[in-house]
Amino acid sequence: MTFAVHGLPVARGIAIGRAVLVVSSRLDVAHYFIKPEEVETEIDRVRIARNAVAEELQKLQASVALMGPNDAPHELAALLEVHLMLLQDEVLTGGVKHWIVERLYNAEWALTTQLEVVARQFDEMEDEYLRERKADLEQVVERLLHRMKGTAAVLAPTPPRRKRTADDEDSDPTARDAIDAPLVLIAHDLSPADMLQFKKSVFAGFVTDVGGRTSHTAIVARSMDIPAVVGARSASQLVRQDDWVIIDGDAGVVIVDPSPIILAEYGFKQRQGDLERGRLARLRHKPAVTLDGQKVDLLANIEMPEDTLGAVKAGAVGVGLFRSEFLFMGREAQRLTRLPDEEEQYQAYRRAIEGMQGMPVTIRTIDVGADKPLDGKMVRDDESHLNPALGLRAIRWSLADPAMFLTQIRAILRAAAHGEILLLIPMLAHISEIRQTLALIDFARAELDNRGMVHGKVKLGAMIEVPAAALTLKIFLKHFDFLSIGTNDLIQYTLAIDRADESVAHLYDPAHPAVLRLVAETIAECRRQGKGVSVCGEMAGDVAFTRLLLGMGLRSFSMHPSQILAVKQEVLRADTSKLQAWTQQVLEADDPASLMTPAAAPQ
Repeated sequence: MTFAVHGLPVARGIAIGRAVLVVSSRLDVAHYFIKPEEVETEIDRVRIARNAVAEELQKLQASVALMGPNDAPHELAALLEVHLMLLQDEVLTGGVKHWIVERLYNAEWALTTQLEVVARQFDEMEDEYLRERKADLEQVVERLLHRMKGTAAVLAPTPPRRKRTADDEDSDPTARDAIDAPLVLIAHDLSPADMLQFKKSVFAGFVTDVGGRTSHTAIVARSMDIPAVVGARSASQLVRQDDWVIIDGDAGVVIVDPSPIILAEYGFKQRQGDLERGRLARLRHKPAVTLDGQKVDLLANIEMPEDTLGAVKAGAVGVGLFRSEFLFMGREAQRLTRLPDEEEQYQAYRRAIEGMQGMPVTIRTIDVGADKPLDGKMVRDDESHLNPALGLRAIRWSLADPAMFLTQIRAILRAAAHGEILLLIPMLAHISEIRQTLALIDFARAELDNRGMVHGKVKLGAMIEVPAAALTLKIFLKHFDFLSIGTNDLIQYTLAIDRADESVAHLYDPAHPAVLRLVAETIAECRRQGKGVSVCGEMAGDVAFTRLLLGMGLRSFSMHPSQILAVKQEVLRADTSKLQAWTQQVLEADDPASLMTPAAAPQ
């Protein structure tokens, strides 16, 4: 039966494919694709774990048999027998093998996937006793996961797809659909580390129950240029493994089990989107210059050095934001037990510089905390906060761990010997933080000099993402060469809204008068003092704000590579000489959004 789930549209476009559920578990489970040659190894891991758990249960049975009736009630023996039966059940073991062989899931992912499939079957049983056996199944699976923990196979760098064979179609007429169809990921939530793992995957789209338009799950989905819907509430409970799903990233709608007519309609929309992207691709080599001759720099936001390939392909003239924290995430999934050291970071930053082929690279120092935690084994014991967004994050984290911060600064300074680097500090708000930060940067330079290591000069910049910073710009401009406006956090802190919380997503408003005035005044003050300024938050890549930002005087936009060409089209069509009066009207309005419609904006 066809039904729709509504959420927040965060990455445009249409995706049609089979659902892949990432199931929550009381035990953390890694989700990754294996190589075809690792299939037997993963099956063996499950078999070995199953045999070990069976042996445990049999020993418990033997010990229970030796106990008296007062020490071990007969229900315990019956329960152990049920667990053994579930453990050996072909529905469970055969299903796990299916996911490993057909989808190339790692063993843990296959196990939790099959658990979800069988658990739904228990939920639908009329007999109350049988329904309650679901809890026993969960306990058995948890025992298996505990057994397999720490024995994960090496992570495959690129998730492969198994090729369909003639045998598949002979044995199962629906095999072609199941194997060749695109895959869409459905999850309750995805951490930034999860997104990093899936970034090079086969997934054609994402859906999560939670999250907001500028949560980091949404940001990385946009960087992958695939349709995504977040804040879909109960999607992970309503969608089943292998359901056909349509993700409408424009409307924020997820359609499950669509009819042939709906499939045809969305297939047409999908082709129209492909044609529009093809038209925009023609602008790649065209300079971003307005109709009245104003040159505009369109820069790229990246998460990893390898993202520079997409940035150059999209026509970026540099990197405006390298989110260096992604180098620190997903380490456990790669079986790495420590944070990246100076040499590893230096090599990563150097690859980014080389990837941009002589264009400038802006590296933001590590911004962890809030919705971007490090792996569990690598965080400090004092990380727990009632409100992480207001806790120890970004520069506060770095200043609380000077050794880690100095390691990163030294690596960046060394990489600067290979090309133009701009060093960007996130979430500064106090003059004391500015002084501490500058002192540590000077100390890192001195350390490299004492070692006799080659390093380069960097321009220093600060992010304006806290209202306190936006209201004390003159202090910042005394100490920094440029400013970068991080609108995602600036909106969050100005409006007192958790940007990752879908329950207040309707209040997250980039066009709020207070937000627009803080952005406009930051741009104006930088221009008055002859200092560089850019916007690197999601507003920069939103074509609804391109003309307004141009009217404010902004000439440097930084966004995900997938957004560059659409913004460039707006720049090429704009005449800044006609935008200033309209921009002032918008800034003075009680309801700026009402004046920002295409019909109201100067053409």
